Amino acid sequence: MTKRYLQRMMPKGIRPSRKPAGKIFWSVIGSFVGIYVMSIFSNSFSTQDSFFLLGSFGASAVLIYGAPEVPFSQPRNLIGGHLFSAIVSVFLVKNFGNLLSLELLCALSVALSVLVMHLTITMHPPGGATALIYVIGSEKIQSLGWIYPLSPIALGVTMMLLIALVVNNISNNSKRHYPTYWY
Repeated sequence: MTKRYLQRMMPKGIRPSRKPAGKIFWSVIGSFVGIYVMSIFSNSFSTQDSFFLLGSFGASAVLIYGAPEVPFSQPRNLIGGHLFSAIVSVFLVKNFGNLLSLELLCALSVALSVLVMHLTITMHPPGGATALIYVIGSEKIQSLGWIYPLSPIALGVTMMLLIALVVNNISNNSKRHYPTYWY
């Protein structure tokens, strides 16, 4: 049994080659512009806690600027993955925050976010971080309650999406044009 299990972990393919310089260039430009604009916008609200600079947005930047053609990067997934995950985490904290341990809330928020993203066909890996950020967040983040899915989440992903639409379509490479699909 152990041998069969270990065989499942054996590589089944080869490592992909490095992307062309043009793709790397536009990925860097998109990531820089996206996060820079989010930083400026965030500072206009509060210079102390960088309200719109969530770790999950950094991960989304890698996807939507670095791999704009993959399903995880498409607008439906970007918006839905973050939004549904934020809703799941707020629901859990509001309804079970006093009943469950922090560890259990963390695990449930990510697991249920994965479930909801699967069911709604909006899988976006950074959505799991969005859920976790709310559960482990400061009192200030948790005091947002049902506003959290709207701001910073919906507003932040909308800004990132708009920047991705501009930056990813500047390139002459049609394989880079974004999005592959909307819905």
